[in-house]
Amino acid sequence: MKKILCTILALTMVILCFGACSTQKEQVSDVDKVSETNKVSDTNKVSDVDYVKKNGKLVIGITDYEPMNYQDDNGEWTGFDTEFAIAVCEKLGVEAEFVEIDWDNKFTALESKSIDCIWNGMTISDEVIKNTSCSDPYVKNAQVVVMAKDKADAYKDAESMKDLSFAAEAGSAGFSAAQESGFESLIEVGTQTDALLEVTSGSSDACIIDLTMAKAMLGDDTNYSSLTVAFELTSEEYGIGFRKGSDLTETVNKYMAELIADGTLKALADKYDLVLAVDA
Repeated sequence: MKKILCTILALTMVILCFGACSTQKEQVSDVDKVSETNKVSDTNKVSDVDYVKKNGKLVIGITDYEPMNYQDDNGEWTGFDTEFAIAVCEKLGVEAEFVEIDWDNKFTALESKSIDCIWNGMTISDEVIKNTSCSDPYVKNAQVVVMAKDKADAYKDAESMKDLSFAAEAGSAGFSAAQESGFESLIEVGTQTDALLEVTSGSSDACIIDLTMAKAMLGDDTNYSSLTVAFELTSEEYGIGFRKGSDLTETVNKYMAELIADGTLKALADKYDLVLAVDA
């Protein structure tokens, strides 16, 4: 009887062992399958560089913003960023296609692949770094307070302007600067030009726009000859935004360095009265 019980017990142990080994093999097999699936997925992933080269164009999200991107008398896009982008696209071997976007929804347009990059005097901010793969900085800028010439002398800093009304482009660095300065009477407008119009019409006491735009749009022979820069609120730099993880960032940074080294970017900066980040 004892021999029979020992035999049954031994057989049971063998069966259990076999079942456990079989299950373990199945689990290992499942892990291998997931691993193989991931490998296939990584292999099939197309880089942004390959994507734009296959399309034959780089779709660039912009707004009408002089001197970075604006239309000339023939309705053609021109400006510092326009010429800069075209020079980079020549190195990439693709065409530059400029598409006007809603600046407040720029990151959505980028992720949905409606555009391939945001290249329009975009301030490098925490929000930009969070939502894009940002290029190296290329131009210095500042957010400035613009108001009527006959009132500007009365205001020297943000604290002295707390009771005034302001306009700023929605989703812009200017709007963020206005909020950080504690300006409570603040309205959002569609573009920086709209912000200037708010002040010209008297709807707002002042507006916050980029220094680069103020230098291009204000002056005795302009539509905004009655306005002037009161003072600077912030100092900043411009960058180009690509999709998170995009290999276009490294590629464009390389081409940017080449255009700086051969003097192309410096010549463009002088042409449009801008200061390169590398010269600041």
